[in-house]
Amino acid sequence: MKLMTQEIRRLLPPLDSPAGQGGDAVAYAKYFTPDSSWSWWAVSFDGEDTFFGLVQGLETELGYFSLAELQSLRGPMGLAVERDLYWRPQPLREIAPDLFRRDPTERNPPGDHPARSPHVPNPT
Repeated sequence: MKLMTQEIRRLLPPLDSPAGQGGDAVAYAKYFTPDSSWSWWAVSFDGEDTFFGLVQGLETELGYFSLAELQSLRGPMGLAVERDLYWRPQPLREIAPDLFRRDPTERNPPGDHPARSPHVPNPT
């Protein structure tokens, strides 16, 4: 699978241009390992190899990642990283709301548990 298309290349702003936008920065592409829990959301690109964006693996954090590394990675079952073909650009705040809370003491409203399946009842 081609991880970088011309369309994505056109959409991604230059590396670090979204600096200071925090959760309002937009992720234009999503990459993931189909056989593990790692995902990468691209916010900006240097035009050659380096992305800046959100990485979700052992932790969820902002950082730099490499197109060449994504192309060479294999998950535990040997599957290559894929591009989410159905991804639509959205702000990082919607992808990782806990990372971008304005008030660190702010909690999810009652009944709002984004990681919980809607079929699992809320604890009382």
